[in-house]
Amino acid sequence: MNFFSIKQITCTFFLLISVFVYAQKSNSVNEDNQKSETYLTITTDAGETTDELLERYCLSGKDCNEAHFCTINRLKKGSLLKSGKEYLLPILIMPYNGKSIRTSTKVEDWRTAKRIESFNREAQRRNLRVDDFVESGELWVPWHELHCAEAEKTPEKKKTPALVAAKFNATRLAKIPQEPMAGGKDSRVFPLYGPAYQKTPLLNQRLKNKVFYIVSGHGGPDVGAQGYRNNKTLCEDEYAYDVALRLHRLLISYGASAYMIVRDPNDGIRDEAFLACDKDEVAWGKLEIPLAQKERLQQRCDIINDFTEKYLKAGIADQTFVEIHVDSRSQHARTDVFFYFRPESSESEQLARYIQRVFSQKYQQAQGGRQFEGTVNPRYLYMLRETIVPKAVYIELGNIRNDWDQQRLVIRNNRQALANWICDGLMIK
Repeated sequence: MNFFSIKQITCTFFLLISVFVYAQKSNSVNEDNQKSETYLTITTDAGETTDELLERYCLSGKDCNEAHFCTINRLKKGSLLKSGKEYLLPILIMPYNGKSIRTSTKVEDWRTAKRIESFNREAQRRNLRVDDFVESGELWVPWHELHCAEAEKTPEKKKTPALVAAKFNATRLAKIPQEPMAGGKDSRVFPLYGPAYQKTPLLNQRLKNKVFYIVSGHGGPDVGAQGYRNNKTLCEDEYAYDVALRLHRLLISYGASAYMIVRDPNDGIRDEAFLACDKDEVAWGKLEIPLAQKERLQQRCDIINDFTEKYLKAGIADQTFVEIHVDSRSQHARTDVFFYFRPESSESEQLARYIQRVFSQKYQQAQGGRQFEGTVNPRYLYMLRETIVPKAVYIELGNIRNDWDQQRLVIRNNRQALANWICDGLMIK
């Protein structure tokens, strides 16, 4: 029988102690690193889902944000949130040194720093934060900007035909599908608008050889944000769709080629105040709309990009993408219509400012000179980033939870006015 010497036992003992101490130190370092990252803590609204929460804080469209939200809150993917409970958001709270965002965050890329700055400005404008980061010395940094491989970068040019149209080709143009008409291509009867509005006379050819892609937000399995009025539920996708459909009809009446990317088989233009919520919308081509947000958005981008390429090959370069949503904020946050454009696209910015100018003028006429406060800002939103249409603008019609803003939605004349004013902005050369 072999026995260890006292020296061997002593060495083994000290080796084990050393390994234990090292492991404890390593664990301590990891814990300190986790503790050193301070996350924004928020309280959920009643019935709010993870997707809605991330969208409210401009964090949607990034898989890593959702994954990290689940990690820091110890949730399984798809878990339901509890109303009124506090959760950590994938937004880091970092000290601002009073000099620059890059030196404060140790981010070298100036574009990333500019996006972080825009994020903080937008959070303040949305009343998500009450202070200015420069004055408070507290900077909000979205998780994906520092830690995600899919973090937003300056969009690279797509590997598609150049965004300069080829020589005009009437044969190619004639083969591109148009909005279906009942009774033949010259009937001017468009079933999509419903019985009361399907007859759509051609007023003039002001928008001939111009192409528009109109997208109403959400739809299908996702009704979007919800508000409540007179014990009725207001669904974002229904009101965004009605305004978008009215806009689409106007564009068609001025000779444009216009495409409703999200479509409802039985809800035409409706004049009632309370639009019934449903989930039967489809995408162009009668495609089922996916439940997953990223798949849903990519499906719409693919449809738009396919049409964009076809029109470019047919010699038509004047193409515009308009996305319409209704925002969701605290019930007391009253907002004017506001606009986002594709960053680093002067055409998109100019378009957004054209439409804003129309709204400002119309507000003064319709509301006794009241100053219009709707803003124009760049945003790297998914569909602004992933579509190749030369001009792209994203419009928020107001806060679906605010009583005053709801009047902009439930009154049919107001919905028509919104469509009219957007159309007026699109027709400015």
